[in-house]
Amino acid sequence: MTWPNWLREPLLHFLVLGGLLFAINDLIGGRADDPRTIVVDAAVDNQARQVFKAARGREPNEDELYALRRVWLDNEVLYREGLALGVDKGDTMIRERVIFKALSIVSAGLKLPPFDEPLLREWFEKNRARYDEPARYDFQEAVLSGDSSEAATRAFAVALNAGTPGDAQAGLRVFKGRPYQNLVQSYGPEFAKALEESSPGEWRALPSHDGWRVMRLEAITPPKPAVFETLHGVVLQDWTDATMAEQRTAAVRALARKYTVKVDSEAR
Repeated sequence: MTWPNWLREPLLHFLVLGGLLFAINDLIGGRADDPRTIVVDAAVDNQARQVFKAARGREPNEDELYALRRVWLDNEVLYREGLALGVDKGDTMIRERVIFKALSIVSAGLKLPPFDEPLLREWFEKNRARYDEPARYDFQEAVLSGDSSEAATRAFAVALNAGTPGDAQAGLRVFKGRPYQNLVQSYGPEFAKALEESSPGEWRALPSHDGWRVMRLEAITPPKPAVFETLHGVVLQDWTDATMAEQRTAAVRALARKYTVKVDSEAR
């Protein structure tokens, strides 16, 4: 399963899910069970759902809940390792600081592997989507007040193309330099494809994920491939960050093998 980037990096876990960590701290801290056993119970899942819903406005799906549980588990491992190392002295009530100290100790033992130009160039090509300038779209939307059915929007587009005013109460919205992926996210894939295939200067009724819209494509700026030599310094830094993040995650997962993880039946 591929997780979002923000869920992959332990260094950010305590920042992104700070509320989750504080809320569960008392529950974990009060347990008297085996320190080598970690129980993921309903309290963990319930708090994860609350944090996710507050941030995203919806309940997490099964994959997202599993990813949040994995984040919590990473942090629990770091927390217990920090306690075992004694880094909590004088600061026992702040879980995030314990996690950060433990992760700092883990990070201190990591070393960036050797690299050369071919390796950086290969990494650049694999991650080219991060650097290429995407095609961008300039377009306008004529906002029809009242009836926004397919028939009404099609008739409105015909009227606009004929040079008639159409609905006198219609408003005009202008959009500049919107990348294709932004169109997909804002209006849906069907809309994005239809706009991409439109003739510039022509009003068309296009379906979006929240209804029909009357749009006119103005211009398309072609994509521009990134040049490795120009971005060499940026690529080096990004590769360094990504490589160290992978090493930190691997180190935390290696520590996790010291523990027995049990998932409470109520958490499933």
